[in-house]
Amino acid sequence: MAEQAAGAGALKTIREGSAEILVAEHVFYNPVQEFNRDLSICVLTTFSRIFQREKDEERQRKNSADTPANGVQTLKAGIKHENGMRILEALSATGLRSIRYAKEIPGVQEIIANDLSKSAVESIKQNIKHNQIEHLITPSFNDAMTLMYMSTKPDQRFTAIDLDPYGHPTRFLDGAVQSIEDGGLLLITATDMAVLAGNSPEACYVKYGSVPLKTKACHEMALRILLRCIETTATRYGRYMKPLLSISADFYIRVFVRIYTGQYACKKSSSKQSMVFQCTGCEAFTLQPLGVLKPNPTDSNPQQIKFGTPTGPFVGRRCEHCYHQHHMGGPIWSAPLHDVEFLNELLQTIELEDSKRLTTIRRIYGTLAVIREELHDIPLYYTLDRMCGILKLESIGMLKLRSALLHAGYRVSYSHASRTSIKTDAPVGVLWDILRCWNRVHPVKADRYLQGVPLTAILGKAPVKDYNIEDIHPEANPPSRKESLTRFPENPAAHWGPGTRATQMVSDNKMLKSTQNQNKRKQKRAQKDKDDEEGKRDIPTADSESPERKFPKTITTDC
Repeated sequence: MAEQAAGAGALKTIREGSAEILVAEHVFYNPVQEFNRDLSICVLTTFSRIFQREKDEERQRKNSADTPANGVQTLKAGIKHENGMRILEALSATGLRSIRYAKEIPGVQEIIANDLSKSAVESIKQNIKHNQIEHLITPSFNDAMTLMYMSTKPDQRFTAIDLDPYGHPTRFLDGAVQSIEDGGLLLITATDMAVLAGNSPEACYVKYGSVPLKTKACHEMALRILLRCIETTATRYGRYMKPLLSISADFYIRVFVRIYTGQYACKKSSSKQSMVFQCTGCEAFTLQPLGVLKPNPTDSNPQQIKFGTPTGPFVGRRCEHCYHQHHMGGPIWSAPLHDVEFLNELLQTIELEDSKRLTTIRRIYGTLAVIREELHDIPLYYTLDRMCGILKLESIGMLKLRSALLHAGYRVSYSHASRTSIKTDAPVGVLWDILRCWNRVHPVKADRYLQGVPLTAILGKAPVKDYNIEDIHPEANPPSRKESLTRFPENPAAHWGPGTRATQMVSDNKMLKSTQNQNKRKQKRAQKDKDDEEGKRDIPTADSESPERKFPKTITTDC
């Protein structure tokens, strides 16, 4: 989320990474987002190295005779590189992110720190001067969309564009996909998780063009809705997207995607998008792609691909497991969320000595370790607690369930978005079968078998086969868990989140409204009961001469 500066006042110093900024008391700054900024620096550092390597290879191909064999440029942070990256931070506010990019990312030519607020731009100028980084950062007072539309010419495009708005980023996507150079990187954050997670499907359709479902996999579905929105925006201009890394963290999602140009690749887009059918009873989901790719039936050109339309629907009128109806959501991005080669190179960057200066490096490494273990070709996931909750079962151990799947020959992994996630290529019927086997050992009470509930329909059937749920498979415990990495961190503070626009998040003296209103109804009810009780005791009797009038004490909250 972009830090938003406004107005003047007493300045205070905020230090983060290599940057030190001066801000007014009421400036919006969220320290929880340091993970976002640290991760972005790691990704951009890795991308800078890849981007420079690709440019060197292209230069050698074009003019191999004049290019020395050891002509690879050494990249350093804080130094201007004439052939380096041009980065746009479209919503810069205080300039903290831009300053950190300039001081910590190697291979930078120029960074445009833009904002529509005059006071924010003044703050940016002040902080650039304070950090002595004027040779790399150019302040810009402009509307973000206007600035991007003015930079669509090939020689004016940016190598990387960072969009970190308050709320949804979709209004900036059209300008971003046009003003990014071929192979450039988009870094995009969305913080409207209530919309993306299914609380307001009509609002999500208006903003993103997709209908979300209320599912335990809502955080991954949010990522896939955002990626699909970026892809459809890019394909209008003959461009397509390649996700490098997609993160669900804290109260937001963050995606890092490269944008390329190619009409033929755009035609494959429909095969990477799917509708989602979710059972209203057992919550089993089925994906149906919008398009299919078929090999050429003739031998004249075996490399040629034929584009087809799928037949469907892929589900019946009633769920085959519990006989309930289906909700339909989507479309979502159903291709991989991450690029394995980029992940490996990113982890190498993080393991370097220079990266250890980052405050959140342990969390970054742990999160990426889980992502590397994910099954990248399997969209969405189930959660163990929800599946056992639907069947009213005593919870089976995660290692036992994973072992049963591995013994049966299926693949299984966690998702970085949930600590109880089950991402597997096994059909959901296999998962129900394993839980039926578990039900034999830990049976559900007989009074739970009610007519019309998923429990009765699923546990009323006998398992198709017996699954091994006792012997722990050697691969059931993933390396990230064995090494006790920081995989699923707890909330860093009470009453935290995206906050409100222009609200100081770092001040402990200022109580959030959510804290003031906490348990307000319970307090009012307790006060009313106390008043009634004291009122009964204070009713004057006939022989009391001058009863003392008592007033109940009022309950106050800290403010």
